[in-house]
Amino acid sequence: MNRILAAAVSLLCLVETSARAQQPDKVKLTRHHENLETKWPIAVAVPPDGSAREFLVLQRGQVFILPKRAGGEAKLFLDMSGHQMEAPDGRFEEGVNGFAFHPKFKDNGFFYLCYTRQKPKRIVVTEMRVSKADADRADPATERPIIEWPLVNWNHHGGNLVFGPDGFLYFGIGDNSKKNDELRLAQNLASLNGKIMRIDVDSREYISAYGIPADNPYASGVNALPQIWASGIRNPWGLHFDEKGRLWCADVGQDLWEEINWIEKGGNYGWSFREGARPFALRTDAPPEGVKLIDPIFEYNHGEGLSITGGVIYRGEKHPGLKGAYIYGDFVIGKLWALRVDDGGKVKKNELIYTSPQQAADNPKKKPTVLVKPTGICEGADKELFVLDWNGAVYRIE
Repeated sequence: MNRILAAAVSLLCLVETSARAQQPDKVKLTRHHENLETKWPIAVAVPPDGSAREFLVLQRGQVFILPKRAGGEAKLFLDMSGHQMEAPDGRFEEGVNGFAFHPKFKDNGFFYLCYTRQKPKRIVVTEMRVSKADADRADPATERPIIEWPLVNWNHHGGNLVFGPDGFLYFGIGDNSKKNDELRLAQNLASLNGKIMRIDVDSREYISAYGIPADNPYASGVNALPQIWASGIRNPWGLHFDEKGRLWCADVGQDLWEEINWIEKGGNYGWSFREGARPFALRTDAPPEGVKLIDPIFEYNHGEGLSITGGVIYRGEKHPGLKGAYIYGDFVIGKLWALRVDDGGKVKKNELIYTSPQQAADNPKKKPTVLVKPTGICEGADKELFVLDWNGAVYRIE
């Protein structure tokens, strides 16, 4: 009965929002680097070293330095394609899902990746250095795994990495359940699944690999893992610190709602007691007494889109109308929005700015092909935005 109700509500939302989905685009996407094979791009990262280099990360383990000019040749910075990242059936969430430069990269040359490995299936957060002989090449021999955490399913890995203004590394891991949080890990503080973590990569006091910041909410490790910063997350896909130090997290929903959260120290964001700001229909038990669940700052229903892709606050100069807005998208439907909120987290405006065209299927039984499926909205060296397309393309917002 719950599934029937969920389907009915979703259909109603689709009918109500279909007219709005047809409004004209406010921006256009221009294809860049067409001569470079960009299969399954997941991130663009700019090192804090003044070089203005732009690193494109592909999910199957390659990292390229993008050319400065159109038609130029990209440089292969790193190739980890031999690391047995994905299972033989090639499940699409497996591989590299996170990449970040150390805040002091200019001095120490460190960068970090989060990726999956097989036999045993696990997620790995690892450190590596740039080659001392060539600043445009990584040195794979310097790899130092920091955290390895077991996985039992191919999906809901999360894996995004970002350094905070405090110099600590934040990363998210999904609930690793195929659906419904059936493993019940998102609320389990003895598991890293369904959590946002915070660690000190410059320390070695915890298992000789990294440090636990003293002000982490469970730093003592009593009744909870000390790495945990926040809990109740389903599948975090898009972590971003804005200039005011707020951590934005886009969390992929299941049946009805996609959500955006501001992550707070020790915060519990509800999954799977709730989906978005509402009770999750397939869970009948209640949160323990005294547990406070934090509402998302924004959510959208499955009439608007089906899988959120987190983004960034726009800081560029080409589009004054987007200045200060959080630009995010939907992977399945191929949309982009500009969200504006005040300092208290109250939504001022959420504007649809782009809807992907679709290509008709050659078979009436097949669905149309969405031509742009955003896997990431990332800031370039010039503060303008890249939109990465799962179909194998790199776009700029123009």
